Amino acid sequence: MKLDVITEGVLKKIDDSGFKQEGAFNLRYNGQSLCHGDTDHIKIRRKEDKQGIDVYISGETQGEQVHIPVVVASGMLDVVYNDFYVEEGADVTIVAGCGIHNAGCDEARHDGIHAFHVGKGATVTYIEKHYGEGEGTGEKILNPVTRIYLEEGAVFNLDTAQIGGVDSTIRKTEVTLAAQARLNVMEKLMTHDAQTAVSDMTVELNGAGSSARIVSRSVAKGTSVQTFHPIAVGNALCHAHVQCDSIIMEKAQISSIPEINARDVDAQIIHEAAIGRINNDQILKLRTLGMTEEEAEAVIIEDFLA
Repeated sequence: MKLDVITEGVLKKIDDSGFKQEGAFNLRYNGQSLCHGDTDHIKIRRKEDKQGIDVYISGETQGEQVHIPVVVASGMLDVVYNDFYVEEGADVTIVAGCGIHNAGCDEARHDGIHAFHVGKGATVTYIEKHYGEGEGTGEKILNPVTRIYLEEGAVFNLDTAQIGGVDSTIRKTEVTLAAQARLNVMEKLMTHDAQTAVSDMTVELNGAGSSARIVSRSVAKGTSVQTFHPIAVGNALCHAHVQCDSIIMEKAQISSIPEINARDVDAQIIHEAAIGRINNDQILKLRTLGMTEEEAEAVIIEDFLA
């Protein structure tokens, strides 16, 4: 299917691997599935009772990718429910992301509700980017909900990034881990102007030997406001580490509220949180190399969010 220039441009922003209409993929545009493809091991089926897809990933899947980008244009409210069923022993990378191009005066919004059912010993890497653009005055809003259910020995790598242009976002993430399951989270967020961002994450470590590592990095500029509230709950012998690091600039506001809750004598949970401005020594060092102050700040921010 031939895509227009705007859609192609948005896809390049939200899919670093390069979206192609081959392999396992599903492209959603303005509330409709434009095109999709299957492989021998990965099948994508449209839901019959509501908007969304079911993705079935067999245990024979080893090293394959699934690409499921979403593009939303002006004046569109898109709500979609996607479920992923990953069989025991599978190894798969799922590349998602939503880009909004708003050239009008009405808000454009996407609410993506994703649920991952991950079988024993399976490994899932989920990469999700959010991005907004367009010369219109209408808001660009993204409200993702991610629910992850890990069976014994499963591994889930969650890599999320908001790379700019999103006026408002409320992110909700819920994870439950069985015995020996592992969760690795890297959350990256950039806000500017008067944008707002809220990230609520609850991780329940229910099985013996389960573990979670949660890292959040953010940069807030302008008058933007960010709120982070990660919660790690240890219900068994487990280990969790929550780390929130933020750079604050101009007149922005950041609230970081890491919460740990041990409900078992063998639960080991650690949290760290730090908010601060860019180090002046770093700027001075880069300026000695010929950079302007703005260029130096951009390099530091890019490295921080890398």
